[in-house]
Amino acid sequence: MAKQRIEMFSPEDSLKMAEQLDIHEAIARLNIFRTLFHRPKTAKAISELLLSLLMDSEIGHRRRELIIMRIGWVTGSEYEWTQHWPLAQEFFECNAEELLALRGNWSAADGFDDIDRAVLTATDELLETGDLCDSSWEACYAGLGRDATIEMVAAIGTWLLVSKLARGLRVPLEEGVQGWPPDGKISPAAGAR
Repeated sequence: MAKQRIEMFSPEDSLKMAEQLDIHEAIARLNIFRTLFHRPKTAKAISELLLSLLMDSEIGHRRRELIIMRIGWVTGSEYEWTQHWPLAQEFFECNAEELLALRGNWSAADGFDDIDRAVLTATDELLETGDLCDSSWEACYAGLGRDATIEMVAAIGTWLLVSKLARGLRVPLEEGVQGWPPDGKISPAAGAR
């Protein structure tokens, strides 16, 4: 990963800022927020958006993590991929085979049901074109319902934002964390600058 562009808040100053902004301590410890605290209102808004999608999930935690991991890989966001690799497996019912399938032709992989496939197709379409074709929208709507489909689009946009922030600001990985788990294979998009 290239050298970071913005000096992060110290862990102590980050916790003080989080207390002032009423941001959860666990979020404040993350390097991306230690960087974003230079723009407190932005950090607060992003933390609230993330928490709304993380805590009260209509699409389901597992599907959200599939979205995040696909975005991390396609956009070349080492920070995103690395942050969610252990979380997706430990807490959100994803297995390593599913996550590794997201690095390539996931549609040929086993383990994804029809709704997973609709969500991942929508993710790829939004990443590629910025829009969803009618058949993708209808497949997601039929499988997830109205509220979850809205949330799905919001989740894709939100984690694309996080990915772009992490790459654009060159947020370093958390201390002691190895890049691109589990095997160090780097996204082709990570080399594109």
